[in-house]
Amino acid sequence: MEKLELKALGKINLGLDVLGRRENGYHDVRMIMQTLYLYDNVILQKKPEPGIEIESNLFYLPTDENNIAWKAAQMLMDEFQLPGGIKISLEKRIPVAAGMAGGSSNAAAVLYGMNRMYQLGLDQKALMDRGVKLGADVPYCIMRGTVLAEGIGEKLTPLPPMPKCQILIAKPPISVSTKMVYEKLDSREITVHPDIDGILDGLETGNLETIAASMGNVLENVTIEEYPVIARIKKCMLAKGALGAMMSGSGPTVFGIFKDRKTAKAAYNHLKKQGLARQAYVVNVHNVRRS
Repeated sequence: MEKLELKALGKINLGLDVLGRRENGYHDVRMIMQTLYLYDNVILQKKPEPGIEIESNLFYLPTDENNIAWKAAQMLMDEFQLPGGIKISLEKRIPVAAGMAGGSSNAAAVLYGMNRMYQLGLDQKALMDRGVKLGADVPYCIMRGTVLAEGIGEKLTPLPPMPKCQILIAKPPISVSTKMVYEKLDSREITVHPDIDGILDGLETGNLETIAASMGNVLENVTIEEYPVIARIKKCMLAKGALGAMMSGSGPTVFGIFKDRKTAKAAYNHLKKQGLARQAYVVNVHNVRRS
């Protein structure tokens, strides 16, 4: 196989709790992750000359070892002494630096795709074991679906699928440093924790209202202090019929859960009219796991 095209899907956090900080700087978390049908196209192509080449539709995206997709390719190239080189084309749709694991999903696609292209024989666990060395979200992006993530995000437990709904994604015209958010979080005591168990109950019973009512993200207040527009987007979504609205990951992306596409689209149009979001999408949840 000389060429392979893959979809690298984005994610949201239905719940995100931070339990503590490790000596190595990573944080112990308890999160519920959900894959969305919003994706980057990743095209892998073998080339005879050695080296890794990355091209992208975004001029500001790194195309060297500072890109996590490059690191993923280099990891497998080195470990398996693969001949020649590889070209990685990234057509980005998932908002960048937005709390949606766009980069991690690209890295997961590279690991998954190169395993197939070069017939390396790695099973899902072997891919995930390598993925965690690149970033805490990469193993989840290999698995996909509705998943409880613990440890630093690498201990994954598949959950009952999210009930059918429409998700409105909105990213304001700002980028957030995950490092800054966690540093600010570390400097204060966490007194209110999200109701992760409530979300788990909602998933078990297939109750969308319970899931939406239980959602919470311990990073949200930290990011909103720096960027109040996040709170304005949440308020707008809730006013326009969202069952729940929350920041994903370390932000600044906000998502709202809607029962139907018509209501979600009306909220989308209102957000755009207000100029609150540069990028906005109405998408489905994606519950097909990779095997």
